[in-house]
Amino acid sequence: MTLHLLKLCVGAESVDDHRTWIEMRLARQREAGLPAEHTHTTRMVPRRADEIVGKGSLYWVTRGRVQSRQRVIDIRPFTDAQGIGRCEIVLDPELVLTVPQPRRPFQGWRYLRPEDAPADLGRASGMQEMPASMRAELAELGLL
Repeated sequence: MTLHLLKLCVGAESVDDHRTWIEMRLARQREAGLPAEHTHTTRMVPRRADEIVGKGSLYWVTRGRVQSRQRVIDIRPFTDAQGIGRCEIVLDPELVLTVPQPRRPFQGWRYLRPEDAPADLGRASGMQEMPASMRAELAELGLL
């Protein structure tokens, strides 16, 4: 069975802002001679990692709406320098746009069942070129 994660994208004003941050971080890693790998560190380790890794995605809530996702490549538990257990979620650097779906704020991450996940915006439909605010408004009206 496939399972996804849902997380708030704190600090990003838009999907484009998030995409720029990912690109800058990967560029810094390359400049430092490190492997260019996109990870997100969390405190809790998903217990159902075997249902997520290689099958699921991390869906990002940006400005109150699920608007994008990234494929989950790996989940790596580790202990930090202070002895606290943490988890690195290794993500595909490509942000895939989704149909906007409203979400209330929450802490940490949540599991997301495939049937509850928003659909990807199709490349052929021209939806990706539409401004995010217009996509969100259309979604709120039930037209997406």
